Amino acid sequence: MVSLPSVTSRATRRRAVRGAGERPIRTRPSTSLSCQGLARSGRPGRRGALLRLRTQAAQASTSMPAPLKGLIAAFSAVPDPMLRYKQLLHFAEKLEPLSAEHHTPENKVEGCVSQVWVRGTLQGDGTVAFEAESDSQLTKGLAALLVRGLSGATPDAITALDPSFFEDLGLQQSLTPSRNNGFLNMLLKMQKIAQGLGEGGEGVDPNLPMSQKIEQLLRKEFEPSSLEIHDDSASHAGHRPESAGGGTHFRVEIVSESFEGMNTIKRHKAVYAVLAEQMEPAGTIHALSLSTKTPSD
Repeated sequence: MVSLPSVTSRATRRRAVRGAGERPIRTRPSTSLSCQGLARSGRPGRRGALLRLRTQAAQASTSMPAPLKGLIAAFSAVPDPMLRYKQLLHFAEKLEPLSAEHHTPENKVEGCVSQVWVRGTLQGDGTVAFEAESDSQLTKGLAALLVRGLSGATPDAITALDPSFFEDLGLQQSLTPSRNNGFLNMLLKMQKIAQGLGEGGEGVDPNLPMSQKIEQLLRKEFEPSSLEIHDDSASHAGHRPESAGGGTHFRVEIVSESFEGMNTIKRHKAVYAVLAEQMEPAGTIHALSLSTKTPSD
């Protein structure tokens, strides 16, 4: 009898190996690349990403107003969150009160749990001075922090500020999400005020009552021969409580040669385009009733 060579299947060999108490060794092609290899292949390496982040952080630090830098350094040096919280309350006590005449819809910060008003004025040296008020001590402390940190800065420096600096203050852990959002809304309001002040003659004073803003913008654009602006906000306070202080519902009657050759729809569109930044959500105007005529109408 001729014996044939034994043929053992791959599966049988694997079972034999396992039976001997050993585990089969499997090899896979390596797919990992070093940071250097990633960079050479055109994909961003980790080292390059870190360098970019450091560069961005350095640029943000350079452009940040000096008083705000000092506040961040002071707060970040306090390890106890409760002490930081108490410091905010101390700021609230020291904040100069904002006159009640400036507690207007134009100065109110939307999206805050508490009522907050912020006012900014352009100083002779081209910097902005802020004032603020709130009916909550904690929110007032947050407003005071921004007033201290941003007053004395130029409009450009304020509008260019990255909100991420709030993380460096170390206050997020001590505040509820709604308070954190309120802080951001206050900052955005102050940046919008700074932007308006920085535009100078091209814009409109953000501290003016809404009726005066409407008048300034319409007179500049249409040079009307007649202009009447009626604030009917109070009559809508029943279903819209925030209208009680004015600034939300208006009737405008304007006569201008600029409307010649336009039908009523085009005239209204022209007015709405001029007042776009004053309409909700950017501004406080909720409803606008228009009468647009030419001298010959």
